[in-house]
Amino acid sequence: MKGYVFHGPGQSAWEDVPDPGIKEATDAIVRVDAVTICGTDLHILKGDVPEVRPGTVLGHEAVGEIVEVGGDVRTVRPGDRVLVSCITACGRCQYCREGAYGQCRGGGGWILGHLIDGTQAEYVRVPYADLSVHPLPGALDSKDAVLLADIFPTAYEVGVLNGHVRPGDTVAVVGAGPIGLAAIATARLFAPERIIAVDLAAARLDAARELGADAVVDAREDPEQLIADLTDGLGADVAVEAVGVPETFELCTRIVRPGGHVANVGVHGRPATLHLEDLWIKNVTITTGLVDTYSTPNLLRMAAAGRLPTERLVTHTFPLPHMEEAYDVFAKAADTGAIKVVLGEEQHEELVPAGTA
Repeated sequence: MKGYVFHGPGQSAWEDVPDPGIKEATDAIVRVDAVTICGTDLHILKGDVPEVRPGTVLGHEAVGEIVEVGGDVRTVRPGDRVLVSCITACGRCQYCREGAYGQCRGGGGWILGHLIDGTQAEYVRVPYADLSVHPLPGALDSKDAVLLADIFPTAYEVGVLNGHVRPGDTVAVVGAGPIGLAAIATARLFAPERIIAVDLAAARLDAARELGADAVVDAREDPEQLIADLTDGLGADVAVEAVGVPETFELCTRIVRPGGHVANVGVHGRPATLHLEDLWIKNVTITTGLVDTYSTPNLLRMAAAGRLPTERLVTHTFPLPHMEEAYDVFAKAADTGAIKVVLGEEQHEELVPAGTA
């Protein structure tokens, strides 16, 4: 089969890779029907995630069909259409028992496209399938559903819920990429007074306004002053950092009001300065986190009911073999206007289950 392989910083290719097979009785093999590219994948290609070894198939988000399961899998079977979660959960360790699946110590957590081969391929092996794939409602289109593998649960859990967004709040979302836009969409579920989006790209600010931002501001045009003007000088109740660079994190700590929350969602590859000399007296709460995906079943129900604007985030679609072109378009979002790219494949080489050849 084919997969998109990381060969080191700045080096990757769509190439032949071994077919996945069942290794553990809790595994499932999924034929990939839709897959997307995450900002985290770009961080990997830059060398910001050194745990990813050369030779790894990238990707941690997919929709597909179960083609084979191990003997201990009980909740899905071949032929089922499923969402492959970005987080794998063993279900047995202390963290999984607490619903903190992203911190799984039983061989799960963020492993797809990170510690093991991921989803940007024709087929993928998913460990602990009973807790790591979700059967899909028939009415949910694959290119919409794939956005629930990562960006919507990440934005909702790590941004909106960790940020304790409440009715009447002012929410500032710094970074209007896919995660930031999903944070805007899910923050609206809590009826804030206003949502302010900050970004450098005009196309993304337009998308933020379409998805519910009440005000948008170019990051080069003094967003601190705009937020101060809109809040009588107090600042935002919640500042969501959705980029992952020192400048945006530090901006969030300057625009949050006393007693407010900074919810860091971005993946950081460089150190950021924490100005405790200014923050210690402000009663500010700063949270970080890897998504746990405990919210995925609820988000799937909301999407199936038309309550989440998933379709508005997909700006580009490609056949699966056009992975290199899709990466180029996504990486140059400022020029291409890309928000989320989705790749799909109508024809697959037939995968022969292990032991039947």
